[in-house]
Amino acid sequence: RARERRARFVGKNGACNVAHKNIREQGRFLQDVFTTLVDLKWPHTLLIFTMSFLCSWLLFGMVWWLIAFAHGDLDHSTRLQRDPREGVAGTSASFVPCVTSIHSFTSAFLFSIEVQVTIGFGGRMVTEECPAAILVLIVQNIVGLVINAIMLGCIFMKTSQAHRRAETLIFSKHAVIALREGKLCFMLRVGDLRKSMIISATIRMQVVKKTASLEGEVVPLNQIDIQMENPVGGNSIFLVSPLIIYHVIDKNSPLYDISPVNLHHHEDLEIIVILEGVVETTGITTQARTSYLADEILWGQRFVPIVAEEDGRYSVDYSKFGNTVKVPTPSCTARQLEEDKSIMDAMSLSPKG
Repeated sequence: RARERRARFVGKNGACNVAHKNIREQGRFLQDVFTTLVDLKWPHTLLIFTMSFLCSWLLFGMVWWLIAFAHGDLDHSTRLQRDPREGVAGTSASFVPCVTSIHSFTSAFLFSIEVQVTIGFGGRMVTEECPAAILVLIVQNIVGLVINAIMLGCIFMKTSQAHRRAETLIFSKHAVIALREGKLCFMLRVGDLRKSMIISATIRMQVVKKTASLEGEVVPLNQIDIQMENPVGGNSIFLVSPLIIYHVIDKNSPLYDISPVNLHHHEDLEIIVILEGVVETTGITTQARTSYLADEILWGQRFVPIVAEEDGRYSVDYSKFGNTVKVPTPSCTARQLEEDKSIMDAMSLSPKG
């Protein structure tokens, strides 16, 4: 039976391929309601806010109806509707309702909407007759402001999430392994499509593979940090134009024993690349991720140049961003190349094609 391809830990688009199951303490999500609302999908978030407004309008509509009912406003309005002449003289003329023009629950619901969203059509208003009505008016205004503040904050955070900026941070589809300065190097290309820069950008890389300890403990997803090299030095990069980031495969590298025969889809190997930085326009920290499986690493190739000087400025041709070209590379591991110097001597003596 053919072995299936290794499942990704991190997708090419940066999404983590991890399913969380059997979480017993679901209440922890409710302790951080704001983050939970931000993490929800747009339809769910909009549904929750719509229901919040409707429920608050209905709740306070019921409260206004009860206030009018307890004060007798509904009975007085009914008598006036039956006989308008009662308002000419007598006790009815001196009657002051808590809220004017409240005749039924429908009118109380409409008044609740007017209060919370401050529409103010002018047909209904609170009088100084009932202190309870004034208190409810204050409470409903505060509740409405709180719901509006949470809604606006949630929408702002959802529209300015860090992964939105990461959509314009791109990685090459394939990584390559080739010689650089006489040593085998793992290389990839990274670029930024926007003119606004990523400040304090750093890049790091991890190898994820299944390992077993000397005691027999199996670690299904062991994450091993490996040192990245770049033209600037260290892990910080100046991402104005696309850069080729490379890792020198030496004796401290997890790729020390990798050869072309290992670069197939059955190999238990995944290399994760993480780019982090601060968005210049918003000040929000963003992170872009990608990964390379074994069959997405090209042996004996390097990236073609895409930056050229034109009319006194540098131009980048993104149509060649992921293009590679074959170069002479020994088909052996970095360990064999380091132990057997004759391999490099034979390459230097071989004619160049």
